[in-house]
Amino acid sequence: MQRVCFLLRVREDRLDEYRERHRAVWPDMLDALRTAGWGNYSLFLREDGLLVGYLETDDFEAARKRMAETDVNDRWQAEMAPFFETGRADEAFAPLEEVFHLD
Repeated sequence: MQRVCFLLRVREDRLDEYRERHRAVWPDMLDALRTAGWGNYSLFLREDGLLVGYLETDDFEAARKRMAETDVNDRWQAEMAPFFETGRADEAFAPLEEVFHLD
């Protein structure tokens, strides 16, 4: 199982709305993530807008590609892009190098 962690930056003036949107993620988006292989997926948000994402998957590039091919991901990313300093999150994040893991 591949563990993946990434960083993004949410605009500070959109933090409350960003949190609110994630309290009500569309059911078809949740289904697409699961079907694409995004397991144990979490987002952590700091008050300055630093967003840390974590997920587990068999093959991150394949899981990313499967999500990119879904209509719901395209709609979700388009709606969420204004929240990020870099635009679409799915095109901006790069995994961090894992340097230690305690099993």
